[in-house]
Amino acid sequence: MDCCGLLTAQKEPVPLKSVEVELQVRDHVATVVSTLNYENKEDKPLEAVFVFPLPGDAAVCHFSATIGQTQIVAEVKEKQQAREEYDDALSSGQQAFLLEESDQSPDIFSLSVGSLPPGESASIRLEYVTELAVQADDGLRFCLPAVLNPRYQPQGSEGASVQVTSVPASLVPYSLSFSARVSSPRPVSKVESNCSLDPLQYLNIEQTQATVKLAAGHKFDRDVEVLIYYKDAHQPTAVVEAGQASAKPGSLMGDPAVMLSLYPEFPQAVMSSLASCGEFVFLLDRSGSMDDHMNDSKRDQTRIGSARDTLLLLLKSLPMGCYFNIYSFGSGYEHIFPTSVEYSQKTMEEALKTVERMGADLGGTEILKPLQHIYSQPCIPNQPRQVFVFTDGEVWNTKEIISLVKNNSGSHRCFSFGIGEGASSALINGLAKEGGGHAQFITGADRMQPKVMQSLRFALQPAVVDISVTWDLPKGVSVTVLSPPITALFQGQRSLVYAQLSGQVGASSEAAEGCVTVKYSLAGHPSQNQLHFSLTPAQDTGLTVHRLAARTLIRSLEMEERESRREQDGGLKKKVVELSVQSGVSSIFTAFIAVNKGDGEAIQGPLVRRNVQTPGECYFMKNKNKSHAPPRDPLLQLVSLQKASGCWELDPALAAALGKTSEEVENTKPASVNQEVWATLLALIWLHGFKMDAQEEWELLAMKAASWLRAQNAPCVTECVKAGNALLGCNVQKVALGL
Repeated sequence: MDCCGLLTAQKEPVPLKSVEVELQVRDHVATVVSTLNYENKEDKPLEAVFVFPLPGDAAVCHFSATIGQTQIVAEVKEKQQAREEYDDALSSGQQAFLLEESDQSPDIFSLSVGSLPPGESASIRLEYVTELAVQADDGLRFCLPAVLNPRYQPQGSEGASVQVTSVPASLVPYSLSFSARVSSPRPVSKVESNCSLDPLQYLNIEQTQATVKLAAGHKFDRDVEVLIYYKDAHQPTAVVEAGQASAKPGSLMGDPAVMLSLYPEFPQAVMSSLASCGEFVFLLDRSGSMDDHMNDSKRDQTRIGSARDTLLLLLKSLPMGCYFNIYSFGSGYEHIFPTSVEYSQKTMEEALKTVERMGADLGGTEILKPLQHIYSQPCIPNQPRQVFVFTDGEVWNTKEIISLVKNNSGSHRCFSFGIGEGASSALINGLAKEGGGHAQFITGADRMQPKVMQSLRFALQPAVVDISVTWDLPKGVSVTVLSPPITALFQGQRSLVYAQLSGQVGASSEAAEGCVTVKYSLAGHPSQNQLHFSLTPAQDTGLTVHRLAARTLIRSLEMEERESRREQDGGLKKKVVELSVQSGVSSIFTAFIAVNKGDGEAIQGPLVRRNVQTPGECYFMKNKNKSHAPPRDPLLQLVSLQKASGCWELDPALAAALGKTSEEVENTKPASVNQEVWATLLALIWLHGFKMDAQEEWELLAMKAASWLRAQNAPCVTECVKAGNALLGCNVQKVALGL
């Protein structure tokens, strides 16, 4: 097993002993404190490199090490300077630690632990802050990645400085303990996880504070995913945080900071009018890893199988009159049509035949080229372009891909789906954020279909335009907004805005209030939402909001620097380094360096280098057993028979999908009604009678069927619904069918 890079040549265990994680959640954001405990069991000094994933939008804000009785706290320095200090310390026999972000992807960090004396233990404490993503059911998602999947590096790309290999979880020789503390202006209604948790403990009567722990005996064999639910989740909130006493007044860290979470609620009348146009481009990952199962149970469907079923639902739910195309990619890419085609029965059937044959057989994960090809196609007038990207997100050139999407954000919206454990959150969130769309993660026992159909509903909603945010503050208080302008708003989706408050913030009266107004235009109707908030800073918030505000500004400046690298003089880089050092928040141009200059003797003996990885999968050991295809889900069987127009035909296949014989279905048809109307009504009654638990998946195609039925002006619909209920053993009301 030494091929996994986890054991030494002498089969001795790696030096990481245990990991402790504390999560502190404040409303929509979190501080995560990880403690990594090492031990050098070699008889020589040791240098270990521990490579680990963090959420893509995380900001590392503290790094310290305790060796024996000595604690050393790292400082943020310009990256090259930090590396030189690290090398100098090692060559003079001092202990040193270096933490830096990968140049290619912001969600991989590598930690070098240098010169641990034989038999010595070291404890490393790492803190980072991150925003929590909102899920379809309003839960806030925190994920502690166990997996750092092997990342696909495109042919001929510049070197990957962090070599990432991966290991089976059963060989991970360290233990994990995990606890969370949640506080919010609103009560916490529940906390759920894909791993066993001890019961939730409330800390106050209002239930606005609570703690929860991972149950004992957790094997670190998968991501730990935690979902937090608040009561009244859609109320907008503001958290004002006092500045750091030791920082210079007027600086980002010295002034108070505010975080707004905005949830626009749109008029129901506008939301129910779904668009009947658009160009829908689906981009599907067909790299080898898509052949993995959706979760650990081998009975489960593969990722590519689930994606094929999802494309079936998407294609059946598209509105008549729109345009579409399907691309798939691996080391190269393919498309079904040379350019997007109008949606019709013929083009839908042709696309579905091709989709059925799609396997995870295109090699690596090269997503940049197909995206470049999609953006090179001219947009179709009056058909807004919507791009849907499905990937298990294992790429090296994340930043380059996100820059491309940002540069084309004026011409499309991008909806992204991260499939399976280890999908890169930096890639999935970055695509949606820069593309003005929405990101979804599909892990563990999640079904892909409801999440994707929710995003299709967002894509069919009218786009919100002319978004502006205005502030009304007391005299003597001014605001500097640190977040980039809001480019997309969706029904019930959160937008976070960070800002710095300067001037006489504390001097104004206790009851001083600020007000924020968000204005936008939706389907031609001007609208606005207002939020009034107290300027008195919340107690005991630490510096979570400040650090996330600094991280937001750093990411914007990094992107600007990347785009203008050719013609500039390093001014932006200097700005990023200054801000990173001042706020203590990591960036691509800085690193955390800690050197133990203690008065002890230099450590004697040559250094041994070890690479320690977090668990993933051992690709070369995997035995891919091709299992027999499971029987088709009855829902998908029925859906596959629907025509592009929205109707069904009365035939033996429909009868079988409904669990009836052809005779039963034909003999109960009321005489005055035609076969397609009868077939379509039966399909709708069956969906409403037996599949309400999966309504999110079929709702759009049922709306299409209902509008087809209304257009037929069929006589005696009431009689048909009654006869259909009798045949299928249901009790569905005509009004429920939308008729």
